[in-house]
Amino acid sequence: MSTDKTATRRALDGVRVLDMSRILAGPWCGMQLADLGAEVIKIENPDGGDDTRHLGAAIAGGERTYFITVNRTKRSVAIDFSKQAGQELVRDLVRKSDVFVENYKLGGLDKFGLDYESLKATNPRLIYVSISGYGRVGPEAARLGYDFVLQGESGLMSVTGAPDGGPMKVGVPVVDIMTGMYATQAVLAALLARDKTGEGQLVDLSLFECVLANLSIIASNALLLDEVPQRQGNAHVDIAPYDTFPCSDGDLIITVANDAQFQRLCSALELPEAAANPLFLRNESRRKNRDAMNAILHARLKTQTRAHWHARLEAVGVACGAVRNIKEAIASAQMSGRDMVVEVDHPTAGRLKVLGSPLQMRGTPVVPPRAPPMLGQHTDEVLRETLGLDEAQIAQLRETKIVA
Repeated sequence: MSTDKTATRRALDGVRVLDMSRILAGPWCGMQLADLGAEVIKIENPDGGDDTRHLGAAIAGGERTYFITVNRTKRSVAIDFSKQAGQELVRDLVRKSDVFVENYKLGGLDKFGLDYESLKATNPRLIYVSISGYGRVGPEAARLGYDFVLQGESGLMSVTGAPDGGPMKVGVPVVDIMTGMYATQAVLAALLARDKTGEGQLVDLSLFECVLANLSIIASNALLLDEVPQRQGNAHVDIAPYDTFPCSDGDLIITVANDAQFQRLCSALELPEAAANPLFLRNESRRKNRDAMNAILHARLKTQTRAHWHARLEAVGVACGAVRNIKEAIASAQMSGRDMVVEVDHPTAGRLKVLGSPLQMRGTPVVPPRAPPMLGQHTDEVLRETLGLDEAQIAQLRETKIVA
């Protein structure tokens, strides 16, 4: 977040987003847009709401860590859109909105008249973001898509884990997260395009394609070298040394990006023989002779602590870092003053610690985080302020169980 406390402009001031997505990829997009200043209204089914309200560990007050993770700074409106009156409410909100985000199965919103073509007729300026496992067209469009499955089917798991072990998923749901980030990027581009054309558009995002796009050099090796990439553990497939190395008190990551850095590494470790060894002079030969090189580095690094070697390597310009756990990372000195961990007031949990946005924008700072909403917490507020309904109309909707 910005350290400029006087700035009040936000990048997406005046943009309204209807977030009808659930679980992670879509809500991640909505949360990022809320960080940037958009008004994000999370539309949930009154009967339980977003699935993640019931997943993960419960904190004081009963809310779940999973939901809290991806729904900060939003407002929740509980509408039963399986009923015609509820569908009309959603369409009324669409008329007053800029972006609509959904991740229902193929055709899941058609029967409610909340598909792209129907809502485009309601609001031609609407940017409709549809997130699915495999995209909205193609032979697998109807399949359900979950992060774990897509990590496996994309090949990501085949290159994750120890060389002599089995395929391993990444420790966080990276497919969902990167898809949510691509969705945010697409919304920003679509808003710019709409400024020029006056028209909205459909954004069709697939988890499968988003993870494939992020396989980067691994995918390039498969495409250009016609090879099947293998698991490398913590090593880099193309660069050496680039790995975790055990010291006397734990593991240290060392990354050597070029030949000059390797010479500086050897100097810091006092390994002149390794520096002069023709097998290690160039990255290509170090990569081919990785095992022999690593044996020398391991033997030397084990003789001292991580802090000892960290200081020596930093002094000569070789990038390195200790392998931390999550609590250690959050508590690190670098986090102080960066507003990445903030406390917010929650209706049932009291003071709640949440992670903020990493976007540091001085001209248009991100919004200070607000607590993730309770189910339907802002229903009356949104119906009154955005749609202009009076108390009698809202009471009638509540009595007929259209809203909650």
